Amino acid sequence: MPLRQLLLAVGEPVLEPATGDLDARVHGVGIFDPDDELGGFSGELVLVVGARGREAVRAAARAGAVAAVVRHDGRLDELRAAAESSGIALLTVGPDMRWDQLQVLLREVLDAAQLAATSEADGGDLFALAQTVAVLTAGSVTIEDAGNRVLAYSRSDDEIDELRRLSILGWEGPEQYLALLREWGVYQRLRSSEEVVRVEERPELGIRRRLAVGIRAGSQHLGAIWVQEGAQPFAERAESALLGAARLAAVQLLRRRSPSVRPREDLVAGLLDGRISADLVAGQLGLDPAAPAVVLAFAPREVERDRPAHELHQLELSHVVSVHATSYRRSALVGTLGARVYAVLPEARSAPSTLARQIVAALQRAGLRAQAGIGSPAPALSAVTTAKAEADRVLDAMARTPERDVATIAELRAEILLDETLTVIEAKPELRDPAVDALVAHDAEHGTELVPSLLAYLDALGDVRAAAGELHIHPNTLRHRIRRATAIGGLHLDDPRERLFCHLQLLLATR
Repeated sequence: MPLRQLLLAVGEPVLEPATGDLDARVHGVGIFDPDDELGGFSGELVLVVGARGREAVRAAARAGAVAAVVRHDGRLDELRAAAESSGIALLTVGPDMRWDQLQVLLREVLDAAQLAATSEADGGDLFALAQTVAVLTAGSVTIEDAGNRVLAYSRSDDEIDELRRLSILGWEGPEQYLALLREWGVYQRLRSSEEVVRVEERPELGIRRRLAVGIRAGSQHLGAIWVQEGAQPFAERAESALLGAARLAAVQLLRRRSPSVRPREDLVAGLLDGRISADLVAGQLGLDPAAPAVVLAFAPREVERDRPAHELHQLELSHVVSVHATSYRRSALVGTLGARVYAVLPEARSAPSTLARQIVAALQRAGLRAQAGIGSPAPALSAVTTAKAEADRVLDAMARTPERDVATIAELRAEILLDETLTVIEAKPELRDPAVDALVAHDAEHGTELVPSLLAYLDALGDVRAAAGELHIHPNTLRHRIRRATAIGGLHLDDPRERLFCHLQLLLATR
């Protein structure tokens, strides 16, 4: 990481350059204490603790350091001369900064920069995430690392300000504006908390209103997501979407830190289809395997026949679900199996129908029409496969009710059980009733409507007037059709068992 970029990330009130090449690249942080044996500091920024003399700066240079940090006591000219003659940069640190705090801060910034550099292969994921957040917030999005280097950004219209243009062109924020953000305390808030920070419009600087949130992993600051307001105001739930996106970005930046650990998506998919044990998933993702969980399943109303278009829509579906689910609960897990995307919400004890409706609405705004099914709460993570199967059953039933967007297993249980019963009957020819087959054949041959008329009569529990109203015919017409149907099929509707099975067969015939 260039020393100049490191200074921008840390902030000049903390470190100030005294002399030297600020384009020199720093690969690590070391501490030089005169009481310790001098080691190697190749390519490192060295904190010269305790020793303030020229010899300490020269010794750091001989050990391979590219820069030295000192607390000067009025002899800065001597130290500057020693640094210049040794060919290293010299920085000074303020009197209130402890050495251990400075070391942690510097390593944090360098670690984040290294994570960003090693995640180049995942850049497409960050760009896709930026585009998803842009849709959900109605703004223009930039994702940066802890050194203010631009990692990804959303597509922009003509409503971008000069700051965004310069940031994208230079792949980092302009120095003048970064200094203002530090002065306003924005960076301190982004580093110290998970709150969404609002930066008001500055017309005199040509800067539009912005939202920002820090990307954090525990206490470590990895970067930030910025959203610039365009011609339209921010979306109603922009801050919630931004919070969820920051949690997802943290996962993407950290995923390469432990190459031996399974990718999160593989773990979630394995948990859902039973290939990977709940204990293993819980151990690797830091979850409580005994905690309850709810599974939400999302499916597009129409699956694209064109494979590239299908994969693009599925990626967009996954990102929108991920942003909202992670915003709703930090521990949310999102995975894809086939054409469906699943969200597992650990520690949830009831069906979050409101969240599902928000996600479906957000997908519709993004041009994707989808339905959501919710299974019964699983008592523990190990029961997620059962909850996932129930969510699938809900989606299967909803495929025949296009007017419905969201449903739970409790709301559709009767319909689901009936459908599965009809599937069993359909698969076994020996369970078919020849009387109903005769009615179907008669309607096909003579153009009559005996089957739908008899079905409406049974659906109305024998209420002729109600059934006739549904069919938009006179009650006497319906009575005539019922008599014809019972005669042709040889039916005995006064027998409750025969009436029940006839009803099932009619439902199957009109399925």
